[in-house]
Amino acid sequence: MERKDFNAWLDTLSSTFITLTENQKNETLDHLISLSGAVQLRHLSNNLETLLKRDFLKLLPLELSFYLLKWLDPSTLLICCLVCKQWNKVISACTEVWQEACRSLGWQIDDTIQDTVHWKKIYLKAVRRIKQLQDKEAFETSSLIGHSARVYALYYKDGLLCTGSDDLSAKLWDVCTGQCIYGIQTHTCATVKFDEQKLVTGSFDNTIACWDWSSGAKTQNFRGHTGAVFSVDYSDELDILVSGSADFTVKVWSLSTGICLNTLTEHTEWVTKVWPIGREVNCKCLKTLAVSNDRSICLQPRLQFDGKHIVCASDLGLYQWDFASYDIIRVIRTPDSSNLSLLSQGEVFALLFDSHYLYIMDLRTEKLVGRWPLPAYRKSKRGSSFLAGETAWLNGLNGKNDTGLVFATSMPDHSIHLVLWKENG
Repeated sequence: MERKDFNAWLDTLSSTFITLTENQKNETLDHLISLSGAVQLRHLSNNLETLLKRDFLKLLPLELSFYLLKWLDPSTLLICCLVCKQWNKVISACTEVWQEACRSLGWQIDDTIQDTVHWKKIYLKAVRRIKQLQDKEAFETSSLIGHSARVYALYYKDGLLCTGSDDLSAKLWDVCTGQCIYGIQTHTCATVKFDEQKLVTGSFDNTIACWDWSSGAKTQNFRGHTGAVFSVDYSDELDILVSGSADFTVKVWSLSTGICLNTLTEHTEWVTKVWPIGREVNCKCLKTLAVSNDRSICLQPRLQFDGKHIVCASDLGLYQWDFASYDIIRVIRTPDSSNLSLLSQGEVFALLFDSHYLYIMDLRTEKLVGRWPLPAYRKSKRGSSFLAGETAWLNGLNGKNDTGLVFATSMPDHSIHLVLWKENG
């Protein structure tokens, strides 16, 4: 057939073919294939592979490829990385996709890191850490042994744990090594706080004392409470110490002289938590926070204040107040709220516990992402025999802040039970 006649025939055939139904097109192709020889079938095979197996990640501009990849979930992307080296290279370099995947797992994002394959590696690390939390493999435990009577007071700071006991002593421990750094003779301790030079203790004998770590000498005494002192805080810069007591009062003292500067009397129960105040010592009650007007819903004595928000647990869940307006801005319903207590809360995670477990809650979903079994620790409704350790990770994990102490509690055998992050997460 002449070329001119063939082109005309092909045009006619094409015009007719596109008018056929899908089934008719398939039958036509089947018939043509049956009439084809080896040369035609080889030609068909080579062209079909090119038509049906187009590598869109290779053909599309990189920006458009990244846009399409954003619609896939991380698990699917990891599977796509196995297709070929080119796909793995392109997908691994999709920084925005992996950063968002890390955020979804509660991971902090450092936008200054320019390495294009960095965030895929971080995502894999984040997945592993979250799975460890879910599988009870993220933590490990150890014990501090040295006291000979009940340990009631605990305070943690920068890798060091201070313990105060009814054996009339206070000890300072390195939680990583378990070594006792200092041990001094004191009174019975209901609360402790320390810095590099000194230790401040509140006692069941209704007094507060300041001690020198190196010599063990008492450097100041504070008398005036008529009940056990369950909470203390101080500021060297302001020369102020604040104490809360079972006599329902909060007292403001001169740290250097031991003189009482003010007594606050608005509480109707034991004061078990205080924070340092500003330079004004003539304080007044700004607001009494309650969940219900008749105060029928009890708030637990442990609460948290970061300067912007106040968070407290109750029988109904976690309540968060705005410190500027004192309005309740959020209520988090927790499983079995009546038995759960708040240890600490960040922007991403909250640390809770009950008689049997330590819980990690994702505050964005309000779901528990992990739990850790606890031994039969010494119970105290006033919450002075347990505390949270490092809390920076509650604002989001970053691969560096998931180390050190998570939780500490005193035990009936007078030891201290520690829950620590397991290394190499």
